[in-house]
Amino acid sequence: MQRILLDTDTGVDDALAIILALNSPELQVEAITTVSGNVHVELCTRNVLITLEAIELREYPIVAKGESQPLIKPFVNAEHVHGSDGLGGITELLASDGERCYPHPEPRLSPVSAVDLIIELAGRYPDELVLVPLGPLTNIAKAMIKNPARMRNIREIVLMGGVFETYGNVTTTAEFNIFVDPHAAQLVLDFGIPVTIVPLDVTHQVILTRERLNAEIGKKKNRLSQFLSDSTEACMKFHHQRGGFDGLYLHDPLPIGLLTQPELFETVDAFVQIETSGDLTQGMTIADLRPERPRPTPNARVCVGVNSESFLQHFFDRILSTTTRF
Repeated sequence: MQRILLDTDTGVDDALAIILALNSPELQVEAITTVSGNVHVELCTRNVLITLEAIELREYPIVAKGESQPLIKPFVNAEHVHGSDGLGGITELLASDGERCYPHPEPRLSPVSAVDLIIELAGRYPDELVLVPLGPLTNIAKAMIKNPARMRNIREIVLMGGVFETYGNVTTTAEFNIFVDPHAAQLVLDFGIPVTIVPLDVTHQVILTRERLNAEIGKKKNRLSQFLSDSTEACMKFHHQRGGFDGLYLHDPLPIGLLTQPELFETVDAFVQIETSGDLTQGMTIADLRPERPRPTPNARVCVGVNSESFLQHFFDRILSTTTRF
């Protein structure tokens, strides 16, 4: 079993990744830390707790609030995709009796900050802990700055971010997580810990359609299936209007799938750098992935392919399971 720490800017696909991780027997979720990204860290933290309550866990993993601002550049969010609350507006939904369908969750937060918790767990589980960042890398970079010796105990970082051979989703060259804090991303790549990157090139290959979701959750009517329907609705509408398909990309669940079902993925070693200052290219992830080209010494493993249908089936088999280890 792999010990992991999820670091998340909890939007819609982050919530799906949290559920998938908690329903994966190969993984032990030691903690969930939050960071500003899709929405401000205060909302991201609330969204983690709402998601955990939707799963109806017997016991909660540690949850710690993290950094509110990137290392250097001004903060930008993705409310236009994930809704003003980060979960597609579900916190404003009212039941027939006028009560909120998703009331403010109980404040089950660690008194320790996300940065300090990451450092603490890196020391507690030397050469075991895998960090799984699903948002900007601010918390991870701050932990490396604060205690580099302890952070060298991290076994691996498996992150969702970047784009290499297609267009970005913020600018033509940049993916959101890296764009929000490119300086943090470059610091993480320079640090020397093994890094695996799951970029847009691959996550755009896995689409959760409304038709497929409705068919799967129709088999189970419970609190979780309702949460899945409610939280994904606004994001699916966004992609229907902007992208021409009725669904959403499963960005953040893919790093979880890579850890649990690695045979579904193809990766290559690469030397990856981040553009931190370009006026038109800030946040760009740069690597030559062509197999015939000589490359510098790799600093990362880049995911370049996925068996989309097999992953989708795996996703539903796990996410709708009622058996969690918490």
